[in-house]
Amino acid sequence: MLFNSLSFVVFLIIVLALYYSKLFNWTFKKKMLLFASYVFYGLWNPPLVILLWISTVVDWITGKKLSIVENQTQRKLWLLLSMAVNLGFLFFFKYGNFLLENFTLLMNQIGVDYHPRPMDIILPMGISFYTFQTMSYTIDMYNRSCERAKTFLDFALYVTFFPQLVAGPIVRAQDLVTQFYEEKKATINQFIWGMFLLTIGLFQKIVLADTLLSNTADTIYGSGKVLNSLDAWTGTLAFSGQIFFDFAGYSTCAIGISLMLGITLMDNFKYPYAAIGFSDLWKRWHISLSSWLRDYLYIPLGGNKHGITRMYVALMLTMLLGGLWHGAAWTFVIWGALHGIYLVVERLLKNFIKIKINAFNGIILALMTYTLVNFTWVFFRAREFSTAKNMITSMLFMNSDGEKILQNFDVIKVLTLISILFLCHWIMRNTSMKEVSTKVKPWVLGVVWAAMFFLIVISQGSGEQFIYFQF
Repeated sequence: MLFNSLSFVVFLIIVLALYYSKLFNWTFKKKMLLFASYVFYGLWNPPLVILLWISTVVDWITGKKLSIVENQTQRKLWLLLSMAVNLGFLFFFKYGNFLLENFTLLMNQIGVDYHPRPMDIILPMGISFYTFQTMSYTIDMYNRSCERAKTFLDFALYVTFFPQLVAGPIVRAQDLVTQFYEEKKATINQFIWGMFLLTIGLFQKIVLADTLLSNTADTIYGSGKVLNSLDAWTGTLAFSGQIFFDFAGYSTCAIGISLMLGITLMDNFKYPYAAIGFSDLWKRWHISLSSWLRDYLYIPLGGNKHGITRMYVALMLTMLLGGLWHGAAWTFVIWGALHGIYLVVERLLKNFIKIKINAFNGIILALMTYTLVNFTWVFFRAREFSTAKNMITSMLFMNSDGEKILQNFDVIKVLTLISILFLCHWIMRNTSMKEVSTKVKPWVLGVVWAAMFFLIVISQGSGEQFIYFQF
C-alpha cells in the first residue's frame, strides 16, 4: 500500500478511528496497529509477511536469551543465530541473483560453460530497512546497551510499525518500543502538525518528485545516447532533486502519520544539499542509516581509535557496504566507493587546510559539495556502466558532439527548481520547519497548506512507488 494512494487514505482513516475510540483499551489498540501493519505490508505480497514473522520470533527469542544468559560463548551463539537468519534472508532475496550472475560470469571467463537458470526471486519490500532495525535490537541486547522489550506484542509492533516499516527511518528499540508501554494519544497540536507533515511529504513525492522531475531524469537516463553537457547536467540534477523529494517525502509522511498517533520518530533528513563537506552530508542525509552504519559497522571495524590507516580502511569498507546495501549492482558499489573516497580526501585535506566557515565561503563550499554529490548520483541512477560513463564524460564537457534531446522548457524548469531547492536548504540548514512555523502567522501556514493540498489534487503523478521501496 502506498502513502500516495486513495486506498491508504481510507486505511489511515479506519486506523485512526479505531485508535482514538474510547471503546478499546491500549492492549487492543496495539494489537490493532500490529494487524494494520501486517495488512499494510501484506497487500503487496501476502506470503512475504512470513519473513516478518520469522525475523520477529527469532529476534524476540534471541533478545530474551541475551537478557538472561551470562556465558559469553552462548551469548555469541545467540547473536550469530539472529544475524544468520536476518542476513540470510537479506542475502538470498536481495543478492541471490546478483551473486549468481557474477559467479556465472566468472565461470565463463575461466572457460567453464556454466549457464544456470536464473532464480525467480521476488525482492520483499523494505527488507533492508526492517532487517537492520530488528538486528539493531539483538546487537544492542548483546552489548547490554538496551533493555529487553517488555512483551512480545511491543516487540512485534516495533519491528512492523507501518508508518516506517518499508522505508524507515530505521529506529532503535530504545527509541520506539518504549513508546508502546503506555497509551499514546496525540495532542491537538501534535495531530494538526502531523497532518501538515503528511501533506508536505505527499507534496514532495507527488508534485515535486513525480510530476516535475521524474520524467526529465527518466528521459535522460533512458535515452541510451551520448548527450550534450547541458542535458546531462539537467538530467542528473533532476534526479538529485527527485530522489531527495521522494525519500525525504516518505520520511516526512512517516513522521507525520506517527505523530498523529502520538508517537515520535527521529528526523531522517536535515537539509543535506546545504552540507559543507561529506562528513556533514552524512549527518544530514538518511541519518538513521548513516548512524546505523557508524554504530554497528564503522566503530566495530576500529573507527578512529586504532590509527589513521585502519580508520581509512574502516571508512572505505563502511561506505562500500553502504553502497551495496542500496542495491545489488556494481554501480551501487561505485557510488559507495566514491563517497568513501570523498570522505577520506576530506579528512586528509583538513589536516593541512584550516578554513573558518562564514556565510560567503560556506555557500561556495556547499555548492562544491553538492556538485560532487551529483557525480555520485550518476552511478546511483544509471543501470549500466556504459550509461554512467557517457553521463560523466558529458558532465565533464568531454562530449562536444553530444545530442540535445530536452526541450528548453524542461531545462529551465529543472534548473529553476533545483536552484530553489539548494537555496532553501542553505537558508534552513541550521533551523527546522517546526522552529520556522512558530515565527510565521497561522494564516500564512494555512495558505501554504491549502496550496500544497490543491497542487497534490491536480497533479498528474502516476502513483509510482517510492524509490527506496526497492532497497
